[in-house]
Amino acid sequence: MTQALPKLVNFEEFVEWLPENSAVRYELHNRNIVEMAQRAGKHAEITGFLTIEIAVEIKNLGRPYGIPNQAIVRPPEKDSGYFPDVLVLNRANLVNETLWQKQSVLSLGASIPLVIEVVSTNWRDDYYLKYADYEEMGIPEYWIVDYAALGGRNFIGNPKQPTISVGNTTSPKICYNKTQAQG
Repeated sequence: MTQALPKLVNFEEFVEWLPENSAVRYELHNRNIVEMAQRAGKHAEITGFLTIEIAVEIKNLGRPYGIPNQAIVRPPEKDSGYFPDVLVLNRANLVNETLWQKQSVLSLGASIPLVIEVVSTNWRDDYYLKYADYEEMGIPEYWIVDYAALGGRNFIGNPKQPTISVGNTTSPKICYNKTQAQG
C-alpha cells in the first residue's frame, strides 16, 4: 500500500507517519515531507568509505562515539528532520537526548561531533538548508561532499569541480576541491 504524503506536518506527525522498513527515504523540511533519492552507485560508495574510515579513526582515538545506521537530526524549535548520510554521535551525551531511546532523534549539537551530507540532486537542501541548520545547532563539524560537482558555482567555484566543504562552529567554512588537493 502506498501512503499519501501529507501536505504540511509538524515534527511529531512526521515521526509518527514515517513508514518502517520502507525502500523510500523521507525527510521533513520546514513542515514539508520530502522524498529523498536512494543512495546508489558512487554516492553509496562514498558514504560507505567515509563511514568505515571514520569508524576506524574513532576506534583508534578511543572516543565514546558511534555511527548509527539511521538517526534523525532535528534542529530545535523547527519542524524539520534530516537523515544525514554519515552521522557520528557522542554516546556520552545521549542521556540529554529525550527522544533518542524511543525514536532515534538527536536535537543537541553536543550529541553530534560530525555530520556529513553527500550531495545528490537535492544539492540546494544540503548547501542552503541543512548547512545552516547544522551550524545553528552548534554541531562542531559538518561536511558537504560534492563529488559530482552538482552544487552552485558560488559554493564550488567556476568552473564547477568536485568539492568537500567543511564547516565548524569555531572557524569559517573551508573548501577543498580537486585542484587544491593536487597542488
